Amino acid sequence: MIDANELIARAVAQGQTALSEYASKRVLAAYGVPVVEEILAGSAEDAVRAGKKLGYPVAVKACGAGLMHKSDIGGVMLNVRNGASIRDAVEHIGSSVTTPLEGYLVQRMVSGKREVIVGGIRDALFGPCVMLGLGGILVEALADVSFRVVPFEERDALEMLNELRAQRIFGAFRGEPEVERAALARVLMGVGRVLAEHPEVAQVDVNPLIFHGARPVAVDALITLAKGSQT
Repeated sequence: MIDANELIARAVAQGQTALSEYASKRVLAAYGVPVVEEILAGSAEDAVRAGKKLGYPVAVKACGAGLMHKSDIGGVMLNVRNGASIRDAVEHIGSSVTTPLEGYLVQRMVSGKREVIVGGIRDALFGPCVMLGLGGILVEALADVSFRVVPFEERDALEMLNELRAQRIFGAFRGEPEVERAALARVLMGVGRVLAEHPEVAQVDVNPLIFHGARPVAVDALITLAKGSQT
Protein backbone atom coordinates (compact mmCIF):
# COMPACT_ATOMS: atom_id res chain seq x y z
CA MET A 1 0.00 0.00 0.00
CA ILE A 2 1.25 3.48 -0.87
CA ASP A 3 2.29 5.42 2.22
CA ALA A 4 1.26 8.98 1.46
CA ASN A 5 2.43 10.18 4.87
CA GLU A 6 5.93 8.88 4.20
CA LEU A 7 6.13 10.44 0.73
CA ILE A 8 5.11 13.86 2.01
CA ALA A 9 7.27 13.66 5.15
CA ARG A 10 10.31 12.66 3.07
CA ALA A 11 9.80 15.62 0.72
CA VAL A 12 9.53 17.99 3.66
CA ALA A 13 12.65 16.54 5.31
CA GLN A 14 14.61 16.99 2.08
CA GLY A 15 13.59 20.64 1.82
CA GLN A 16 11.56 20.19 -1.37
CA THR A 17 9.06 22.84 -2.42
CA ALA A 18 6.96 20.22 -4.22
CA LEU A 19 6.63 16.52 -4.85
CA SER A 20 7.57 15.12 -8.22
CA GLU A 21 4.74 14.24 -10.60
CA TYR A 22 5.24 10.55 -9.85
CA ALA A 23 5.19 11.06 -6.06
CA SER A 24 2.24 13.46 -6.32
CA LYS A 25 0.18 10.87 -8.16
CA ARG A 26 1.16 8.14 -5.71
CA VAL A 27 -0.20 10.31 -2.88
CA LEU A 28 -3.40 11.02 -4.81
CA ALA A 29 -3.84 7.34 -5.64
CA ALA A 30 -3.66 6.57 -1.92
CA TYR A 31 -6.63 8.93 -1.49
CA GLY A 32 -8.73 7.23 -4.13
CA VAL A 33 -7.89 9.33 -7.18
CA PRO A 34 -7.56 7.16 -10.33
CA VAL A 35 -4.22 7.92 -11.99
CA VAL A 36 -2.78 7.01 -15.37
CA GLU A 37 -0.80 3.78 -15.55
CA GLU A 38 2.89 4.70 -15.51
CA ILE A 39 6.39 3.49 -14.67
CA LEU A 40 9.32 5.54 -13.38
CA ALA A 41 12.40 4.53 -15.39
CA GLY A 42 15.99 5.26 -14.40
CA SER A 43 17.55 4.91 -17.85
CA ALA A 44 16.75 4.71 -21.54
CA GLU A 45 16.75 0.91 -21.42
CA ASP A 46 14.43 0.92 -18.42
CA ALA A 47 12.16 3.31 -20.32
CA VAL A 48 12.08 0.98 -23.33
CA ARG A 49 11.10 -1.93 -21.09
CA ALA A 50 8.42 0.24 -19.51
CA GLY A 51 7.03 1.14 -22.93
CA LYS A 52 6.80 -2.51 -23.91
CA LYS A 53 5.04 -3.37 -20.65
CA LEU A 54 2.53 -0.52 -20.87
CA GLY A 55 1.87 -0.81 -24.59
CA TYR A 56 2.30 1.92 -27.19
CA PRO A 57 1.74 4.76 -27.62
CA VAL A 58 3.19 6.24 -24.44
CA ALA A 59 4.25 9.61 -23.10
CA VAL A 60 7.79 10.12 -21.80
CA LYS A 61 8.29 12.88 -19.23
CA ALA A 62 11.12 14.29 -17.18
CA CYS A 63 10.42 13.55 -13.52
CA GLY A 64 11.85 15.50 -10.61
CA ALA A 65 10.76 17.50 -7.58
CA GLY A 66 12.01 20.76 -9.09
CA LEU A 67 10.04 20.48 -12.33
CA MET A 68 6.94 22.65 -12.42
CA HIS A 69 6.42 23.31 -16.15
CA LYS A 70 7.92 20.38 -17.98
CA SER A 71 6.44 21.14 -21.40
CA ASP A 72 8.00 24.60 -21.49
CA ILE A 73 11.54 23.21 -21.19
CA GLY A 74 11.28 20.22 -23.50
CA GLY A 75 10.57 17.74 -20.76
CA VAL A 76 7.54 16.04 -22.32
CA MET A 77 7.30 13.84 -25.42
CA LEU A 78 3.86 12.53 -26.39
CA ASN A 79 2.62 9.68 -28.59
CA VAL A 80 5.93 7.81 -28.54
CA ARG A 81 5.33 4.63 -30.54
CA ASN A 82 8.38 2.35 -30.34
CA GLY A 83 11.60 1.61 -28.48
CA ALA A 84 13.80 3.67 -30.78
CA SER A 85 11.54 6.68 -30.28
CA ILE A 86 11.67 6.19 -26.52
CA ARG A 87 15.47 6.29 -26.63
CA ASP A 88 15.28 9.48 -28.73
CA ALA A 89 12.81 10.97 -26.23
CA VAL A 90 15.06 10.18 -23.26
CA GLU A 91 18.06 11.69 -25.07
CA HIS A 92 16.07 14.82 -25.94
CA ILE A 93 14.79 15.24 -22.39
CA GLY A 94 18.22 14.62 -20.90
CA SER A 95 19.78 17.32 -23.07
CA SER A 96 16.92 19.82 -22.59
CA VAL A 97 16.28 19.61 -18.85
CA THR A 98 19.04 20.88 -16.56
CA THR A 99 17.16 20.31 -13.29
CA PRO A 100 18.19 17.12 -11.45
CA LEU A 101 15.91 14.24 -12.40
CA GLU A 102 14.52 11.31 -10.42
CA GLY A 103 14.08 9.51 -13.72
CA TYR A 104 11.91 9.34 -16.80
CA LEU A 105 8.20 8.86 -16.36
CA VAL A 106 6.73 6.55 -18.99
CA GLN A 107 2.96 6.60 -19.01
CA ARG A 108 0.19 5.13 -21.08
CA MET A 109 -1.46 7.66 -23.39
CA VAL A 110 -5.04 8.35 -22.29
CA SER A 111 -7.56 9.45 -24.89
CA GLY A 112 -10.79 11.29 -24.18
CA LYS A 113 -12.81 14.19 -25.56
CA ARG A 114 -13.54 15.73 -22.16
CA GLU A 115 -11.25 16.99 -19.43
CA VAL A 116 -11.48 19.02 -16.25
CA ILE A 117 -9.12 20.53 -13.72
CA VAL A 118 -9.30 19.69 -10.03
CA GLY A 119 -7.38 21.84 -7.59
CA GLY A 120 -6.87 22.18 -3.88
CA ILE A 121 -5.77 25.44 -2.23
CA ARG A 122 -5.53 27.02 1.20
CA ASP A 123 -7.51 30.25 1.14
CA ALA A 124 -6.48 32.92 3.64
CA LEU A 125 -10.10 33.40 4.74
CA PHE A 126 -11.83 30.05 4.23
CA GLY A 127 -8.94 27.63 4.71
CA PRO A 128 -8.59 24.50 2.55
CA CYS A 129 -10.84 24.53 -0.51
CA VAL A 130 -11.31 22.30 -3.56
CA MET A 131 -11.96 23.61 -7.06
CA LEU A 132 -13.51 21.92 -10.08
CA GLY A 133 -13.13 23.66 -13.42
CA LEU A 134 -13.57 23.17 -17.11
CA GLY A 135 -10.31 21.87 -18.60
CA GLY A 136 -8.47 22.34 -21.85
CA ILE A 137 -7.70 25.57 -23.66
CA LEU A 138 -10.96 27.22 -22.56
CA VAL A 139 -10.27 27.13 -18.83
CA GLU A 140 -8.84 30.65 -18.58
CA ALA A 141 -11.18 32.17 -21.14
CA LEU A 142 -14.39 30.89 -19.57
CA ALA A 143 -13.39 30.73 -15.88
CA ASP A 144 -16.06 28.07 -15.38
CA VAL A 145 -15.30 26.84 -11.86
CA SER A 146 -16.94 25.70 -8.64
CA PHE A 147 -15.47 25.70 -5.10
CA ARG A 148 -16.17 23.91 -1.83
CA VAL A 149 -14.63 24.43 1.60
CA VAL A 150 -13.09 21.29 3.10
CA PRO A 151 -14.46 19.04 4.56
CA PHE A 152 -17.45 18.24 2.40
CA GLU A 153 -19.57 15.19 1.60
CA GLU A 154 -20.42 13.37 -1.62
CA ARG A 155 -23.62 15.34 -2.15
CA ASP A 156 -21.60 18.58 -2.00
CA ALA A 157 -19.13 17.22 -4.54
CA LEU A 158 -21.97 16.24 -6.87
CA GLU A 159 -23.42 19.74 -6.56
CA MET A 160 -20.10 21.13 -7.81
CA LEU A 161 -20.63 19.32 -11.12
CA ASN A 162 -24.07 20.90 -11.51
CA GLU A 163 -22.74 24.38 -10.79
CA LEU A 164 -20.52 24.48 -13.88
CA ARG A 165 -22.05 26.29 -16.83
CA ALA A 166 -20.64 23.52 -19.03
CA GLN A 167 -22.22 20.77 -16.91
CA ARG A 168 -23.65 19.14 -20.05
CA ILE A 169 -20.22 17.65 -20.77
CA PHE A 170 -20.81 15.23 -17.88
CA GLY A 171 -23.76 13.67 -19.73
CA ALA A 172 -23.60 11.57 -22.89
CA PHE A 173 -21.63 13.86 -25.19
CA ARG A 174 -20.34 13.52 -28.76
CA GLY A 175 -20.43 9.75 -28.70
CA GLU A 176 -18.96 9.53 -25.20
CA PRO A 177 -20.93 7.87 -22.36
CA GLU A 178 -22.23 9.72 -19.33
CA VAL A 179 -19.46 10.43 -16.85
CA GLU A 180 -19.25 8.34 -13.68
CA ARG A 181 -20.29 11.22 -11.45
CA ALA A 182 -19.68 9.29 -8.24
CA ALA A 183 -16.10 8.59 -9.38
CA LEU A 184 -15.51 12.30 -10.05
CA ALA A 185 -17.01 13.12 -6.65
CA ARG A 186 -14.52 10.74 -5.04
CA VAL A 187 -11.68 12.57 -6.80
CA LEU A 188 -12.89 15.89 -5.36
CA MET A 189 -13.23 14.43 -1.87
CA GLY A 190 -9.83 12.75 -2.13
CA VAL A 191 -8.11 16.03 -2.94
CA GLY A 192 -9.94 17.61 -0.02
CA ARG A 193 -8.70 14.89 2.32
CA VAL A 194 -5.09 15.45 1.23
CA LEU A 195 -5.40 19.09 2.31
CA ALA A 196 -7.28 18.27 5.51
CA GLU A 197 -4.84 15.61 6.68
CA HIS A 198 -1.60 17.27 5.58
CA PRO A 199 -1.25 20.91 6.66
CA GLU A 200 2.19 20.97 5.04
CA VAL A 201 0.52 20.69 1.62
CA ALA A 202 -0.17 24.13 0.18
CA GLN A 203 -1.72 23.22 -3.14
CA VAL A 204 -2.86 20.27 -5.23
CA ASP A 205 -3.20 20.49 -9.01
CA VAL A 206 -4.72 17.71 -11.08
CA ASN A 207 -4.49 18.99 -14.65
CA PRO A 208 -5.75 17.44 -16.74
CA LEU A 209 -8.22 14.94 -15.37
CA ILE A 210 -9.34 13.22 -18.58
CA PHE A 211 -12.48 11.15 -18.95
CA HIS A 212 -11.48 7.91 -20.65
CA GLY A 213 -14.99 6.98 -21.64
CA ALA A 214 -16.93 7.41 -18.42
CA ARG A 215 -13.98 7.08 -16.05
CA PRO A 216 -11.90 10.02 -14.76
CA VAL A 217 -8.13 9.54 -14.93
CA ALA A 218 -5.50 11.93 -13.56
CA VAL A 219 -2.92 12.35 -16.33
CA ASP A 220 -0.76 14.99 -14.65
CA ALA A 221 -0.61 16.19 -11.06
CA LEU A 222 1.47 18.31 -8.72
CA ILE A 223 1.48 18.69 -4.95
CA THR A 224 3.13 21.87 -3.70
CA LEU A 225 4.37 22.23 -0.12
CA ALA A 226 3.71 25.18 2.12
CA LYS A 227 6.49 27.69 2.77
CA GLY A 228 8.00 27.07 6.16
CA SER A 229 7.20 23.36 6.16
CA GLN A 230 10.64 22.53 4.72
CA THR A 231 13.38 21.84 7.22
